[in-house]
Amino acid sequence: MTAPTRDSPASPASPARDSPGPALRARGVTLGYDRRIVVDGLDLSIERGTVTTLIGANGSGKSTVLSALGRLLAPVAGAVELDGQPLRSLPGKAVARRLAVLPQKPLTPSATTVRDLVSRGRHPHQSLLRPWTPADAAAIDDALDATGLRDLAGRDVGSLSGGQLQRAWLALVLAQQADVLLLDEPTTFLDLAHQLEILRLVRSINRRRGTTVVMVLHDLTLAARYSDRLVVVGAGRVLADGTPWEVLTPELLREAFDLDAVVLTDPTSGAPLVVPRDPDLHPAVDPAGEPGHADAGGATR
Repeated sequence: MTAPTRDSPASPASPARDSPGPALRARGVTLGYDRRIVVDGLDLSIERGTVTTLIGANGSGKSTVLSALGRLLAPVAGAVELDGQPLRSLPGKAVARRLAVLPQKPLTPSATTVRDLVSRGRHPHQSLLRPWTPADAAAIDDALDATGLRDLAGRDVGSLSGGQLQRAWLALVLAQQADVLLLDEPTTFLDLAHQLEILRLVRSINRRRGTTVVMVLHDLTLAARYSDRLVVVGAGRVLADGTPWEVLTPELLREAFDLDAVVLTDPTSGAPLVVPRDPDLHPAVDPAGEPGHADAGGATR
């Protein structure tokens, strides 16, 4: 596994990045497929410059919400706003210059080098009146550097490992230089070491560039470690919204995930650490002593 060598310089200043108010907002959004309502009357604000992670049980609608925020799914009712403007009213290229979406399973092209894949992130900036410029090449180089892929730029994407390929897709959206980045389960199918690599990279992008990140994750402990804010989606609505410590309570875990768990303090990060109870495996062991938050030594928070 090749770790990223350095972070790229911050992308050019964007007026939207310094604007007041949330980067994204859903107002009374109802979403569904084939007349089946999945999310009903959702209100959600994504604060600028933060990492927000949507969590929830399978089928809760979190990926559906992300699709609506990325204009991949039109609301049945309500509206999504980007920088205070109705998302549906904006031209496609204008949206793509401000908001980048990385789906869960992007289709990997054949016979394409890493550099060629990353260069696709510059398409929203191209037009008949604006051909390829040195700024485009610099954006691609910055994205390759930020993801540690400069030495692999000439490799065929079909020869990359899972972690390398996911970094190549992240490099593509970095080259897009959007202010908002939406990631649908970016660690799916990766082993733990590569999951950590990708999430460290995402956090670095947020911290170094000021990029607003919204992602969907299944692993609650990793979501808590790498997020400023967690939004729990369930039963077609937002069940909880706040910091990891505010959200990941034993009561919420039972309600949203039907999970009986203890919430400890991760000794390496200070973030919540969700430990499911299993009396069949450890019938006499209770790490917290009683329901509630506990530190790694078992003390209740």
